[in-house]
Amino acid sequence: MKKLNVFWFRRDLRLDDNAGLYHALIQQDPVLPIFIFDTNILEQLEEKQDRRVEFIHAALVEMQLQLQQLGSTLQVFHAQPLAAFSELLKLYEIGAVYTNHDYELYAKDRDEAVRLLLQEKGIQLHTFKDQVIFEKNEVVKEDGKPYTVFTPYSKRWLATLNGFYEKSYPNRKYFGNFYQQEPAPIPSLRKIGFQPVGQPFPSTELKKALLLHYRDQRDIPSIHGTTHLGIHLRFGTVSIRRVLQQTKELSAVFVNELIWRDFFQMILWHFPHIAQGKAFRPAYDLIHWRNNEKEFQQWCQGMTGYPIVDAGMRELNATGFMHNRVRMITASFLTKHLLIDWRWGEAYFAEKLLDFEFASNNGNWQWAAGSGCDAAPYFRIFNPTLQAKKFDPAMKYIRKWVPELDEFGYPEPIVDHELARKRCLEVYRKALS
Repeated sequence: MKKLNVFWFRRDLRLDDNAGLYHALIQQDPVLPIFIFDTNILEQLEEKQDRRVEFIHAALVEMQLQLQQLGSTLQVFHAQPLAAFSELLKLYEIGAVYTNHDYELYAKDRDEAVRLLLQEKGIQLHTFKDQVIFEKNEVVKEDGKPYTVFTPYSKRWLATLNGFYEKSYPNRKYFGNFYQQEPAPIPSLRKIGFQPVGQPFPSTELKKALLLHYRDQRDIPSIHGTTHLGIHLRFGTVSIRRVLQQTKELSAVFVNELIWRDFFQMILWHFPHIAQGKAFRPAYDLIHWRNNEKEFQQWCQGMTGYPIVDAGMRELNATGFMHNRVRMITASFLTKHLLIDWRWGEAYFAEKLLDFEFASNNGNWQWAAGSGCDAAPYFRIFNPTLQAKKFDPAMKYIRKWVPELDEFGYPEPIVDHELARKRCLEVYRKALS
């Protein structure tokens, strides 16, 4: 058996400017690239037309074409990770395994289990930072403690940034070091239990005009004023370093969005209790939520009688995307107007969003509920009607998703705004006093 190293793709589905893959390719032994359709994750997905799985599959097919041109192949497993590595250990003499960091709770447990399995065979698991610019303890306060407020974190982030952190890895120089073998077939979507939808995914192209107008247009849901890069950053089909290189001179506001991603990943690392269903601020776990299931279903279906909320939820249900301003409005409405536990909304978004990643989803939901780090104060309650007037004054976005707005069948508001506001303040004050 020829000795080789393994590179394990996860949230980094690209060959170029990939940190862990670079470190694998510069070693002496050839590199076998693998991907595992993790049955521990897939079996939890009730929707079998999950477009995220379809996106991953499409990214693997694209990488496979590139690898075949290099005389190599991607080896794809549909199994639990430990079973996949047990199989690999029978097939090859493995020198080392390389991959990139993942900060989520399940991922950390999975990686530790794989590390122990490999360690029994004298094989090391090497992991690298790839999906963020700064991680863990790289941006902390003077005393070494983590930031819990975004603005000072972002200032330190920008002050720490230099050419080193945004530099791309020159993977292409070492593409000749992929393990040479005949192409291995990638299992079809149907083979792993999913059905294709066939709708197109957002492009990775970053348009200069969009970035130059990003500050002014990003809050207007009726226009294409945001990059839609979320799904690509989530699954690593673009490099965060390349995105930063392309945007930092054009839009400081967009770069701020990249800093928020790093901030939430840093929070997850330092405060793992948020991954166990707990509020960042423990006092907020004392809130007495109403949790009316009928009202929750009306929110999910976009039938609350508040047009901007309903438009957002319908956009999410139909496309897997929701405009960021509208995400804030719908999340505030669920938690503050309906007094439904933010964890219900967090779980619904986790199921529906194409760009779902735990750290940002949790961070943004806790921001909306007031329970998170650097959260909106609990007494700041969005008025959905005023938000609609401000950000969709001509009602283009609303009418696109709620065409029956002026018809008899459209529901009356589920709750009066002033009544909901007073009720929310009372419930929050009671829990937090």
